[in-house]
Amino acid sequence: MKWAVLLSIWGALAATVVVLWFARDLPRPESALDAVRRPSLTLQDRTGQIFATFGDVVGESLRLPDMPASLPAALVSVEDRRFWHHPGIDPIGIARAMFVNVTHGRLIQGGSTLTQQVAKTLFLTNARTMRRKVQELLLTLWLEHSFSKREILEIYLNRVYLGSGAWGVDAASRMYFGIPARNDNLWQSAMLAGLPRAPSRINPRTNPTGAIARTKEVLAAMVEAGAITEAQAHAAEASIALPATSAIQQGWFADWVAEQATTLLPPNADATLRTTLDHGIQKTAETALAATLDGPGVAAGVTQGAVVVLDPASGAIRAMVGGRDYHSSPYNRAALARRQPGSAFKPFVWLTALENGVRPDDRVEDAPIRVGNWSPSNFERRFLGDVSVEDALAESINTVSVRLLLQNGGPRAIASTAARLGIADKLPNDASLALGTGEVGLLELTGAYATFFNGGRRVTPYAIESAPHPAPEKVIDPDLAAMMARMMTAVVSRGTGKAAAVPGRAVAGKTGTTSDFRDAWFVGWVDGTMIGVWLGNDDNRPMKNVQGGGLPAKLFHEIAATLRPS
Repeated sequence: MKWAVLLSIWGALAATVVVLWFARDLPRPESALDAVRRPSLTLQDRTGQIFATFGDVVGESLRLPDMPASLPAALVSVEDRRFWHHPGIDPIGIARAMFVNVTHGRLIQGGSTLTQQVAKTLFLTNARTMRRKVQELLLTLWLEHSFSKREILEIYLNRVYLGSGAWGVDAASRMYFGIPARNDNLWQSAMLAGLPRAPSRINPRTNPTGAIARTKEVLAAMVEAGAITEAQAHAAEASIALPATSAIQQGWFADWVAEQATTLLPPNADATLRTTLDHGIQKTAETALAATLDGPGVAAGVTQGAVVVLDPASGAIRAMVGGRDYHSSPYNRAALARRQPGSAFKPFVWLTALENGVRPDDRVEDAPIRVGNWSPSNFERRFLGDVSVEDALAESINTVSVRLLLQNGGPRAIASTAARLGIADKLPNDASLALGTGEVGLLELTGAYATFFNGGRRVTPYAIESAPHPAPEKVIDPDLAAMMARMMTAVVSRGTGKAAAVPGRAVAGKTGTTSDFRDAWFVGWVDGTMIGVWLGNDDNRPMKNVQGGGLPAKLFHEIAATLRPS
């Protein structure tokens, strides 16, 4: 008896020391209802439809009476069928899980109760350590002591992570089904209840097939638990119909907007922004680029491309495609990449000449020219002699471009003109600038071209409707802008850009091809819309005879032909 009492006392003391040791860095339990999360950013297209979210999205905090009865019933049936009866720890459930796992030879079933999952979700990490398991048990007992079963279930349903940045059933229901959780039907409740097992892998956005299969498992569990009948389960399975998900990859646009928004939004606050994105135009641009790269681009050695579509009157970006596939390469070639524009830079040379008194019908000589040790040649390796300024642009004659640069202030004057229209990149200070040897971005080049088609006003490309952005500013004479538009119309009607023409539509633009066919461009205007196209390779590998008047002009045509006149 004496030794039994001593052992009991020392055992109790040892247990107390162990518990205190494990509890020394235990999180503050009272924080169970604190909302600790990243602020969310929700992006809408120009019609108000949500197309991207960043951070942690949290919906309305719901009480059990606010939810359809099927939602907590589905969760309890599939996650913790004895939830209403055990004290937070379920020895029967643990024994059953151990038996199933041993008989299958692998981990099939877990023994954690919903209360344990709440403890882990709110306070702890997923680390598989003895310390974490003991702390989980301590917090589980505290939760069961401090909250009712209904409150624990409410905490779980409002705080559990359900994939795609959604925390809680209401946020997930709005994200996946477009309705608040209080309006969920049976199959929707079952789908949400099935997500905690693998929210990132089987949610309806990333894996619709897996989400549906998991939903059927939950419905079967509800039948086994007596929550619903087999007839109800079959009817629910037959009625599963997920909203159509978009196949387009607005990720480049969304990332660009999110970066722009960092300086506009208050810190640590949720925000919803209406953007300029046109879902239909974005889909058209992505589809057309993919068809080009997967079709004729294969034989031509083209592996990447980018497209920008914007409104020349305001600078509002309607579409932005930053590459072949966002998931494999989120790098935004439309906004971030800098490549030589080749002849697509020549309009700035022609505009500078117009501002110095030259006119489209004036004559200029296409003949050999030498600048120091450099003697530029034409693409066709021939000279036309006396030609009009307009025809020289239409045919993209290199010697005329160099001659106009030298006669109208040199490279500094041309660079100044380009900067005035929106080209912010540093440009070379030599005559090669006439042939587009500087490096520019597709977005800024397309925005600069807008000046030729909106009456001479510089626009700053923007994507956030609700944010302040620079108003269009008059930077060139409207008459000179009209002359530029006229000459660029000739590029399409009878020059190097014929492939961009759309029957019955007004089209203008300029082709661009760099040395060894490393870059190919077409930037143009069609019935009130600007479209910029670039094709090339990330490693700067030459393409196979790809010119701006070829695949880029054809890609422009494919996109332009689908647009409605603005």
